[in-house]
Amino acid sequence: MRQDDSRPETGGEADADRPAGARGGRPGTTAVVVGGGLAGITSALALADAGLDVTLLEGRPRLGGLAFSFQRGELTVDNGQHVYLRCCTAYRWFLDRVEGAHLAPLQERLDVPVLDAERNRLGRLRRTALPVPLHLAASLATYPHLSLAERAQVGRAALALKGLDPADPALDSQDFGSWLAAHGQSPRAIEALWDLVGVATLNAVAGDASLGLAAMVFKTGLLSDPGAADIGWSRVPLGELHDRLARKALDSAGVRTELRTRVTSISPMKNGGWRVEVPGERIEADTVVLAVPQAETHDLLPEGALDDPDRLLGIDTAPILNVHVVYDRKVLKRPFFAALGTPVQWVFDRTEASGLRDGQYLALSQSAAQDEIDAPVAALRERYLPELERLLPAAHGARVLDFFVTRERTATFAPTPGVGRLRPGAHTKARGLYLAGAWTATGWPATMESAVRSGISAARAALTALDRPRDHLFEEAA
Repeated sequence: MRQDDSRPETGGEADADRPAGARGGRPGTTAVVVGGGLAGITSALALADAGLDVTLLEGRPRLGGLAFSFQRGELTVDNGQHVYLRCCTAYRWFLDRVEGAHLAPLQERLDVPVLDAERNRLGRLRRTALPVPLHLAASLATYPHLSLAERAQVGRAALALKGLDPADPALDSQDFGSWLAAHGQSPRAIEALWDLVGVATLNAVAGDASLGLAAMVFKTGLLSDPGAADIGWSRVPLGELHDRLARKALDSAGVRTELRTRVTSISPMKNGGWRVEVPGERIEADTVVLAVPQAETHDLLPEGALDDPDRLLGIDTAPILNVHVVYDRKVLKRPFFAALGTPVQWVFDRTEASGLRDGQYLALSQSAAQDEIDAPVAALRERYLPELERLLPAAHGARVLDFFVTRERTATFAPTPGVGRLRPGAHTKARGLYLAGAWTATGWPATMESAVRSGISAARAALTALDRPRDHLFEEAA
């Protein structure tokens, strides 16, 4: 959405000696961040905390990017179920920075119920306090969805995976599925373990995923620290964290936040600054951070900012479908579960977070949803309601009060083999212009963690160029 007429005109050209900045200021003190997702919010906070005069511009009527909430009658609905892990230290830093960590707590210990619809059997993936890799040994040894031989082969593959370097460019050109097959993983093991985790984190099945990104996910999440994969999720609507609390933190930091403000162009000025054009206003600044999706970044980049800007268009996107079901009674006792032998992937109880007073509200998160992203709601209803009844006996006879879907057709970048060489870093060849976004070269797949890391990396690069203090920044996100 745009705001065309309600913004004040800025008047004539800037002073010839220096950019006027978003609200005026000394040379080197003004910054504009384009994009109000997690990457942009993080960059804006980090720059403002270092003393810069920052303006954040977002085209939507809210902050949060692709992790947001909306109203549906009396329900507050997240567009999709988002989780994070204990190893997502940058996102945890973000939660602390906006004073929202208590609203998105972590499990004390990893514990994932896994229901097999075909065998009507429940298994669990959980850890102990033992050191890696023994922390998962007991769970794997009793995991009922794999045979004894398959469990043994999984252990051998995990040890081989632990020896890989995710930063090795050679891994980026290989697919994870072929590597798993070469290391003795059966189709059942891939479905019941590797894809169970990988599809949710990578948004791709193993055969479509870069080995480098997959190695990063499994090494960091399961093979680095006993508690690394403990799961956290918001117990309130995402808008509470990524919009309301984020906006409060930005206001407190002195950031000027403008919503419904679509940037139309970015151009360098003769004096070394930048001119950012929005409807009704021209903003000038010393530093600009572009924190928007790759295609939009491509369109806004000035000539010469990247050696081959068309590489950005080679970073494909992947969809996520979310199915929302409101029952007239409680049908699920657990806060969430994963499923096998069914189209259903992950199911979360969103009753309390949504504000629902009677009944139960379940959200199904369906990643790598290329085959269903455009399916009619009626077809999805016909497909998923019987599957939920198969998984949840209590759903038999329960009345469905509401059924709807949310579709994110470009939810993430596609983690395909070769994508690593296409992802740019925070720096561009244009002085004072930086890139952020989960799709940039963070080493992570397209997660909230990657978005926050990219925002910190862009701010760090800008502050280094300006010789500004960076002690307040999260170190691991460099």
